Amino acid sequence: MPPAHPFDDDKLKEECGVFGAVGVENAASVVALGLHALQHRGQEAGGIVTHDFAHGFSSARRFGYVRDNFTDAETMATLPGPIGIGHVRYSTAGSKGATQIRDVQPFFGEFSMGGAAIAHNGNITNALALRKELVERGSIFQSSSDSECIIHLMARSMGKKIPDRMEEALRKVEGAFSVVAMTRTKLIGCRDPLGVRPLVLGQLGDGWVLASETCALDIINATFIREIEPGEMVVASEKGVESHFPFRRAKSRFCIFEHVYFSRPDSILGGRSVYETRENIGRELAKENPVDADLVCPVPDSGTPAAIGYSLESGIPYAMGIIRNQYMGRTFIEPSESIRNMGVRLKLNVNRALVKGKRIILVDDSVVRGTTSRKIKEMILEAGAAEVHFRIASPPTAWPCFYGVDTPQREKLLAATMTEEEMRSHLGVDSLKFISLDGLYRAVGEANGRDPKAPAYCDACFSGEYPVKPADMVEQGFEMNTAAE
Repeated sequence: MPPAHPFDDDKLKEECGVFGAVGVENAASVVALGLHALQHRGQEAGGIVTHDFAHGFSSARRFGYVRDNFTDAETMATLPGPIGIGHVRYSTAGSKGATQIRDVQPFFGEFSMGGAAIAHNGNITNALALRKELVERGSIFQSSSDSECIIHLMARSMGKKIPDRMEEALRKVEGAFSVVAMTRTKLIGCRDPLGVRPLVLGQLGDGWVLASETCALDIINATFIREIEPGEMVVASEKGVESHFPFRRAKSRFCIFEHVYFSRPDSILGGRSVYETRENIGRELAKENPVDADLVCPVPDSGTPAAIGYSLESGIPYAMGIIRNQYMGRTFIEPSESIRNMGVRLKLNVNRALVKGKRIILVDDSVVRGTTSRKIKEMILEAGAAEVHFRIASPPTAWPCFYGVDTPQREKLLAATMTEEEMRSHLGVDSLKFISLDGLYRAVGEANGRDPKAPAYCDACFSGEYPVKPADMVEQGFEMNTAAE
């Protein structure tokens, strides 16, 4: 399992990515390729479930990267069949940092009408209440994951078909979910009524594919058909794709941070190129927060498109002032305390010849705890930079996310306890500016900015306005606001 590093600990992490295929030869290999393309959404563990009529359901769950676990012929031979689903994860619900193999999805259940497996991206905000009720009624949980609630709810349903049971189960679930599930012959996909997390449909020959992002379709050369709509359930089989809407219609509230950071820049979201959106964010950032400087440098890799946009809009040259070590997956020596303290340096190095004596604008996607930003600033100054100006391609992250993102407790978020000027002083930089929430909305295509009465996206991590009440967290004492403080 990849070790944790101080650099990674200061970034928001998506919970997971999901992928499924039906009607394709050697589905497990197709799923593994799709999961490889979605590795940025979860690097802690992964799993694949397949089915063929000679062997029934087969599964494999492993810690670590897809490339290390699902590429050898021996493992893939244990996963036969023309249908399969897979999952890559970070842990946001359940035992954070102490994940057991039983927590790794997909989860499998055997019902009276046959088996089914399910993989879930998002977070169930009433999972604790559901789990308590299910346990009291006799359910025996195998994992600490909120996603297992769906399987137990399906088991208690009286639906005659598995899609019917899944539909009934998901009606009792609150929060955010993009679900990919499978029976012996059918691939099922469903998004929550607000469409907080992404899910797309593709076609591969005569077969069908579901994935968290379009980049996972590209790797297998599948044709992108469309996004699954908020509140929609699709059932794909050899007969084609059936669609219906089991939930009450609601206004979409897609996660705006998918545009800022989570999704890969070569994916398409809502008909928009993620790369172009991030470049637009950089342009808006330059319009709102100009500064005299010599170079615009990204904090790689997530800050790169926004830095390019800032450079194009400001006319200040773009340069790779920080170089990322692409091969820092596992340290080749035992990580002693001194090695751990190197943290950022294991991953990033300053291009000294370029930055010496220069006024540098550093563009990053976000500031969470601020620990990484301080270390990067120190590295830039040690390399001889004359000034360091931070420009952040998202508004201040002042509220935790309860919809599938690994966010620290609110008091650990820098923007929750400090003003912008206090953050600037804390980070020790010459200036610090964030894009405004209106500017972010303009960058994603909302020409008039954010409509405070009916926001087009979920932006709770910035605004403190939660489109779905986080019931479990409120029960534990979390105090909600209707607007950011």
